[in-house]
Amino acid sequence: MNRFENKVAIVTGAAGGIGSAVAARLASEGATVVVSDVNQEAAQAVAASICANGDKGLAVAADIASGDDCRGLVQTVVNQLGRIDILVNNAGINRRGALLDLSEDDWHSSFAVNLDSMYYLCRAVLPIMIETGAGAIVNTASQWGLYPAPGHIAYNVTKAAVASFTQNLARDYAPQNIRVNAVCPGEIHTPMLEAGVLRSGRTIADLDRKVPLGRIGKPEEVAALVAFLASDEAAFMCGSLVEITGAQAVA
Repeated sequence: MNRFENKVAIVTGAAGGIGSAVAARLASEGATVVVSDVNQEAAQAVAASICANGDKGLAVAADIASGDDCRGLVQTVVNQLGRIDILVNNAGINRRGALLDLSEDDWHSSFAVNLDSMYYLCRAVLPIMIETGAGAIVNTASQWGLYPAPGHIAYNVTKAAVASFTQNLARDYAPQNIRVNAVCPGEIHTPMLEAGVLRSGRTIADLDRKVPLGRIGKPEEVAALVAFLASDEAAFMCGSLVEITGAQAVA
C-alpha cells in the first residue's frame, strides 16, 4: 500500500518502542517521515534504518517539553520538506507512583512531555494544515487515561487530558478538514514496559496471562492502527479514542 505517497509525517518519540514502529510503518507506505526524539543519536539510527529499506526518513532532534523546540521542529520540517500532512504526537513518559510518592518534578515533567508538547506542536502545525486544506493528527493516549490503573496518577491524569484534548481539537478543527484521533493502548511490549516489569519483579509472561488474547501487544500492532487513523480510509473518524488492549481490563 502507498496510502501516504507524497505526504510528510512528523512522529515524536520516534526513537524507540511504539514511535519507531509508527515511523517505519508510515514510511513503508510512502510517507516522508520526520523522526523526532530528544535522543538525537537514536533518532538518526531510526531514520537511517528507514532509508536503508528504501523509504524516506529524516531525523530532527527536539525536546518537545520546550515550546521553542516544538516550534523549531515544525519550522525545520517546513523549510526542508515544504509541508506537513500528518502529526503523530507519540512521545510520553511514565512517572510511577501514587500522589504522595511523586515529586513536584515528576508531576510537572509528566504534563510537560505528555500534554504540553501537544499544545505546542498542534499550535504550530494547525495553521499549515488549514492552509493545505486537510490534515491528520493522531495522539497516543492510553487505556489508563480512560480507566486509571492504581499507582500511576501522573501518567493516568495526563493521558486522560490527552483524550480530552483530542476530542476538543477534533470538534474545533473538523470544519477545516483536519481529523484528530487518539489511540489508547493497553500493555504493549516496549522498553518503557520492560523497565516497569523489571522494577516490579514480574515477567512478560506474567503480563501475557492477564490478557484474554493470551499476550500483550506489539508496537507494530499499534503502528498499524495509527496508520489507519492517519489514512484516507479513516476519512469519517474524527474525535475517536480507539482502544487497543487485547480485551484486557485495567486492574
